Amino acid sequence: MVETSVTSPNDIDNAMVLGYGHPIRPLKLADLIGLDVQLMAAAHLHEALGSETFRPPALLERMVAEGKLGQKSGEGFYTWQGNKTADENGR
Repeated sequence: MVETSVTSPNDIDNAMVLGYGHPIRPLKLADLIGLDVQLMAAAHLHEALGSETFRPPALLERMVAEGKLGQKSGEGFYTWQGNKTADENGR
């Protein structure tokens, strides 16, 4: 949904927490873990299971190739300033 500009990472995260009861925002969690780590895990699942269902999203591959790794690079699905997103820091 982010890749096709249907909605923002923030809207997806809010829907998952408020609508599905997730204890943490999933795209924010991906940023915290590292998008490069997420990509490696997805690539491994795709290879190990041999299913297109687990192919890493093109958006994730593109973001990692661009150096957008999440919190550790300062940009991922969110823009980071230290251990908080720019929104959490009042920007």
